[in-house]
Amino acid sequence: MWNTATYHEEVRLAEMAEMVGSGVSPTPVASRTARYALIVLGSISVATGVVGIFLPLLPTTIFLLIGAACYGKSSPSAYTWLTTNRFFGNYLRNYHEEKGATALSKVLSIGCLWLSIGAVIYFMPLPVWVTVALLLIATGVSIHLARLRTIR
Repeated sequence: MWNTATYHEEVRLAEMAEMVGSGVSPTPVASRTARYALIVLGSISVATGVVGIFLPLLPTTIFLLIGAACYGKSSPSAYTWLTTNRFFGNYLRNYHEEKGATALSKVLSIGCLWLSIGAVIYFMPLPVWVTVALLLIATGVSIHLARLRTIR
């Protein structure tokens, strides 16, 4: 006979399977200290990712992914907040599921990257090796962004 306890257990198992499929641990770490440390680390990572939106040499995606991983291991509610956030939610899901990025976000990202790198190289007296390193980094990031699948 089917009862509500069985139904709720099935729903919980389905939710856990969905979280595992998305790369999130369905159960937070057991230690309270570890949970708090992961929440702090996740918050620092998310804040760094937000700063990376405005500073072209500071990556955004990796810090948001680190924040999501930390939240997934420590606080399911913080993970849900981050992945359903109106600013980062679609971005994280699209990147995590390898769907790609929109053409506009690719063009804006690459354009801002080269504009800021160009301004730094033009206005700052830098050693040649620093200029070469900046150009190599900008080229690598541009290639990575260009190779992402384009979402229509």
